[in-house]
Amino acid sequence: MKFSVLVAIVPEEQEQECIDSARELGAGGITVMSGRGISNNAKKTFFGLAYDGSQSVLLMVLEKRLSLQILKAIQRLLMPAENDSRGMVFSLPLEHLGGIDMSQFQKFEQHLKEDI
Repeated sequence: MKFSVLVAIVPEEQEQECIDSARELGAGGITVMSGRGISNNAKKTFFGLAYDGSQSVLLMVLEKRLSLQILKAIQRLLMPAENDSRGMVFSLPLEHLGGIDMSQFQKFEQHLKEDI
């Protein structure tokens, strides 16, 4: 079974919506971290103070095919219009993996059987 790491960088206000979408499609554990980005666009200022907005970084270890399904679902949430991106989502292949809960591994196997 091949695994990948899915990373989604989403606006804080869309965090729960993205988590719910991933969980509905079969994601088990999701690590959520706070972040802030630096854009190449001009920063919004308020009385001379820059405001970039807060972001959440979602990390998921998923079976490869499941990863693609979740990536597409989160992408639809982050890009409601063609040129209106509110975040980023990408996956990376995972070569070695340790410490995964065996019940999660069984869920991945069950998901694969349902797809066949």
